[in-house]
Amino acid sequence: MAIAVRGSTWDPFFTEFDTLVRRAFTPSYRLHTGRPAAFAPAADVTKDGNDLLVTLALPGVDVEKDVDVTVTQGRLAITGKRSEQSESDRNGVLRREIHTGEFRREFAIPRDVTADRVDATYDKGLLTVRVHEVVRPTPEPAKIAIRSAVPAVDNTVESGEASE
Repeated sequence: MAIAVRGSTWDPFFTEFDTLVRRAFTPSYRLHTGRPAAFAPAADVTKDGNDLLVTLALPGVDVEKDVDVTVTQGRLAITGKRSEQSESDRNGVLRREIHTGEFRREFAIPRDVTADRVDATYDKGLLTVRVHEVVRPTPEPAKIAIRSAVPAVDNTVESGEASE
C-alpha cells in the first residue's frame, strides 16, 4: 500500500528497507541498541611499512578520559564520547553541526594481535592507533615455468641389435 505525500508516494515497505540498509552500512549505527549513535568520527586506514595505522578525527575530545582503544578476537575497537562544551550555551545556539555523544568504530585485524602490539597517540585532534607488524609484504612476482601436457617422444635408437 503506497500513500501519496506532496506529489510523491510513500511506501512503508521501502521505509523499512531504507532503515535496514542504514543499519547495515552506516558505521554510526549502534548494533547493540538499534539506535543511531550521535556521530561516527572520520577514519583513515593506511599502512606504514609492516604497520597498520588507523587515524580518527577527534577534535575537542578528551582522549585520556573519554576514549578507549581495545583489541580482542581480531577486532580493533575505538569507543568514546564527545561532551557538549557547556549546558548554558543551549539558549544561544542558532545552529549546531559539531556532533556530541558516544561513538564506536571497529576495524578487522589479524586474530593473533594482542594489546602489546598496539600503540595510540593523540595530536592536534587526531588519534592515531598503530598496530605493529600486521601488514604482510607484497610478494614479488615470480615466473612459473610452463610444461607441456604432451609427453616427449624418445627418438633414440636402442643399441644392441644392428639392423641390416
